[in-house]
Amino acid sequence: MYGDEAAVRKILTELGDTWAVVGLSSNRQRAAYGVAEVLQRFGKRVVPVHPKAETVHGEQGYASLADIPFDVDVVDVFVNSELAGPVADEAVAKGASAVWFQLGVIDETAYERTRAAGLEMVMDRCPAIEIPRLG
Repeated sequence: MYGDEAAVRKILTELGDTWAVVGLSSNRQRAAYGVAEVLQRFGKRVVPVHPKAETVHGEQGYASLADIPFDVDVVDVFVNSELAGPVADEAVAKGASAVWFQLGVIDETAYERTRAAGLEMVMDRCPAIEIPRLG
């Protein structure tokens, strides 16, 4: 498992409430849409990051992490595993405190690089499943 319970709790409760959700679009059928909705219900600001730069859940979207004109605390990654590593590297460059790879998104070398850069990281888990468990 990549990211123990302590890391999950720390990311969800201590590292900040601005979450950039990479892969979030206005497509209601995609998992990112529902997960972002849950994060908002739990008080997180969700910033969509998608090439279309659509407004989703009332938040302006951006084409890339670098385009976001303010700090983000957590980068939640909904792209396939082959594309996830570069997104983690962008999160480090952006100054995020944590990276979260969604269920099925696994890149062990990206995990090691991100942790070595000092960020918290969770991989192959879903914050929408984890956050209600915190009580």
